[in-house]
Amino acid sequence: MTPAAFIRQLSAVSFENVFNPYSDRCIQCDVDDAPAIRARALHSMICAAMRCELDAVWVGRDLGYRGGRRTGLALTDDAHLSLHLERWGIKPSRPTIGEVVKERTAAVIWSCLRKISKPIFLWNVFPFHPHQPGDPFSNRAHRSAERIVGEEILWSLVDLLRPRMVVAIGNDAAATMAASSIAVMQVRHPSYGGQSQFRRQIEELYGLGPGPF
Repeated sequence: MTPAAFIRQLSAVSFENVFNPYSDRCIQCDVDDAPAIRARALHSMICAAMRCELDAVWVGRDLGYRGGRRTGLALTDDAHLSLHLERWGIKPSRPTIGEVVKERTAAVIWSCLRKISKPIFLWNVFPFHPHQPGDPFSNRAHRSAERIVGEEILWSLVDLLRPRMVVAIGNDAAATMAASSIAVMQVRHPSYGGQSQFRRQIEELYGLGPGPF
């Protein structure tokens, strides 16, 4: 599979009560060509990651309404969009309008990534934003049928990028990657009080000095 084919696969996915940032446009938050902006940025990131010796893919659960729904990038909110794209040599282009929106999980993830120079790609088991019926600005866990599609996409990405290892952030990611032939390291998800443990585990995994973050 090529990066372009991967983006087409991603953009074609559609579920009820799921926002696909690579094909859907939020009339309240997005610029006119937001889906295309997000798709182009992701395509460029994948191409850049394929040209290097990728240390790891960090895998979370799914996109949140304050983060990846807006940016199209896993574990990344508006506040860290430019930093994420610049790590891959991509000129930032914001797909949303209005004030910069911050997400707590993204803030913790990027407080660690700022201290790591190795190339790391961020992704999710379900790379879209699942929300409650009638409330697009809410979060919910993805369902089993959605998970199957997300896992297929994740395996396609891992085949493309061939990272040295996968860092599974939380139980959902760890369960998905259990059958992987690539080394998998599980860490605590930083949400629901897991921030300190997540940071300690990343420090140990990458040989970082403790704090400050």
